[in-house]
Amino acid sequence: MPDTAPRFTEVAPRVWVAHYDWMHVNITLVGGSDGLLMVDTHGSAAEARVVADDVRRLGVGPLTGLVNTHEHWDHHFGNATMVEQFGDLPIHATDWAAEHMEASAAATFERHEQDPEHPRSEEILATTLRLPTSTFASAVQLDLGDRAVELIHPGRGHTAGDLVVRVPDADVVVGGDLVEESDPPAIGDDSWPLEWPTTLDLVLGLMTDDTVVVPGHGRVVDKTFVQDQRFELGVVAETIRDLASRGVPQSQALAQGDWPWDPALLESAVRRGYEHLPRSQKRLPLA
Repeated sequence: MPDTAPRFTEVAPRVWVAHYDWMHVNITLVGGSDGLLMVDTHGSAAEARVVADDVRRLGVGPLTGLVNTHEHWDHHFGNATMVEQFGDLPIHATDWAAEHMEASAAATFERHEQDPEHPRSEEILATTLRLPTSTFASAVQLDLGDRAVELIHPGRGHTAGDLVVRVPDADVVVGGDLVEESDPPAIGDDSWPLEWPTTLDLVLGLMTDDTVVVPGHGRVVDKTFVQDQRFELGVVAETIRDLASRGVPQSQALAQGDWPWDPALLESAVRRGYEHLPRSQKRLPLA
């Protein structure tokens, strides 16, 4: 018999999180008297249909809005499906994420067109892109009826356009990929490793010692976890600055640095960090 148990788990009053095995993605629902706000929509139309069924199975109210935490495909390729399933919903994102989502999606489609043997390529390529309809620069408050929800762009980190979702009355922060329950978090070719630690300082300022933190991927965590991840990201940033100040070239940085994580996972972090260093923090030779 099919499993009919709700996948969504209530992690705080009227805040539910569902964890999906593919990419360990988390989808969050925030409930108010006017309906449900969904944070991220998964990575394909097919997976989004599973999410939609899980929302209906939970049965706690109508879906009335979507939030995309950033422009990476695994967090918004379900947008079109949610609109098809639940009606013409507003889709919220930062200005940066909305402006760069189409190009980011095109790169994803191109990768999978060139890799037809990938087990998910056909599924991903069958997805229709739907862009955000409501954007903001720094912060905005959404009215869910008897509850206010805050969307905040705390700075650059995982991407240049990350947002976090704060539910003040429930003491919940949905961190997107600024927080990942993994070591290290994904530091990619569009990340900002030198700024990420100070961005997390702002996010930590939104928390109490009891805050429930929902990462973009992995298990629900707490403030202490975020503090630890911020510290390790800070070590990465300061190690890059130190190596560059001593004239260590980028090509030798992974071998010479004392890194908190496996250096093989930090190639993009080092490359991006060296690219972003101000001239005053570089000492020749760096070739």
